[in-house]
Amino acid sequence: MTLSSVSTPDAQLDLRGTPCPLNFVRTKLRLEKMPPGALLEVWLDPGEPIEQVPDSLTMAGYQVEQITDCTGYFSLLIRRPVTAQ
Repeated sequence: MTLSSVSTPDAQLDLRGTPCPLNFVRTKLRLEKMPPGALLEVWLDPGEPIEQVPDSLTMAGYQVEQITDCTGYFSLLIRRPVTAQ
């Protein structure tokens, strides 16, 4: 496995239509249930969700590996840290 290529997510979470801060809370709860090092793909709406959630996750100690504009929504790839925060 090369570090330059993005891995296939271990789980997906569709939060389109979910308002802030509920989308961040749901993302964080899902990540906490995943094993360390696992990768979660989250779909978020444009506007406030994509502006707020990645920063909030970074501040909470999660690694946002990729943000993709999928036309109408955004896909985030977030990795749960291997070491406990």
